[in-house]
Amino acid sequence: MKVAIAGSSGFVGSELVRVLRARGDEVWPLVRREPRGNELRWDPAAGTLDPATLGGFDALVSLGGENIAGGRWTPARKQVLRDSRVGPTELLSRTLSSMDRPPGVWVSISGEAFYGNPGDVLVDETHPVGPGFLPELCRDWEAATGSPPGVRVVHARLGVVIGPGGGAIAELKLPFQLGLGGPVGGGRQWMPWIGLHDAARAFAACIDDPGIRGPVNLVHPEPVRQAEFARALATALSRPAFVPTPAFVMKLLFGEMARLQPLVSAFFEKVLVMAKDEKVKNNRLALLKNLSAVFAGVADFSRVSAAKA
Repeated sequence: MKVAIAGSSGFVGSELVRVLRARGDEVWPLVRREPRGNELRWDPAAGTLDPATLGGFDALVSLGGENIAGGRWTPARKQVLRDSRVGPTELLSRTLSSMDRPPGVWVSISGEAFYGNPGDVLVDETHPVGPGFLPELCRDWEAATGSPPGVRVVHARLGVVIGPGGGAIAELKLPFQLGLGGPVGGGRQWMPWIGLHDAARAFAACIDDPGIRGPVNLVHPEPVRQAEFARALATALSRPAFVPTPAFVMKLLFGEMARLQPLVSAFFEKVLVMAKDEKVKNNRLALLKNLSAVFAGVADFSRVSAAKA
């Protein structure tokens, strides 16, 4: 299969490239600089992408967007977060719509933040969008795909990704290293998570399965409470996690994001998409027991779970 990927150098994108190439797919990254080798040029800032660039491809995956946790949510930062998602997605939609033979499937990333904070309510893909900046951003991001003729569009609502070198681990590491890590907001809220390797496999399943279209939750079927995760992360870092993380610390580090993201709680009824003959590799036990392996650079931490279980 020939797959074009926007955002291939990012946290999830890099693992997806590795997974697809390992199974024999031909992967072509979309890049904004001068392309080298099997790379494709586009310029989302200028709104330019030659439709011929995507000619002959079987699938398109778009994973781009500025890091949600990359800075305080000032009005200017919010605009950057929106522009880096909605604009490039609209460009891809226009390009696919103009093609006689577009890729047959487009998997466009979104987030579980679409639902806001439903608490202990069971959530599936029919659950309405929640209130607030992140849910509304996810809503507009998904709407930007439109419905290009002849293209099966998948909105991959990705959970909190756990893996080495980025994601939730990278953002939470500092307060825990300072000894300020602990349960946030009482610690009973659900954390809809997914391992990095499983996330890449789930994206591959979305490409492969013609029955998958529209929104789909890419989260693990075994969620953890935030307090459980905090204890496991503290153990991996040899730091205490008995005292709840002070609200002023979260606000100092994350600004407005501290009032929203740590309190997101969703328990998903329809969960992780996988190929029919595969099972979720990184289960809840592996997550809680093997966060130290994540810091050691293991994306598929099920590899060490058997020895520790």
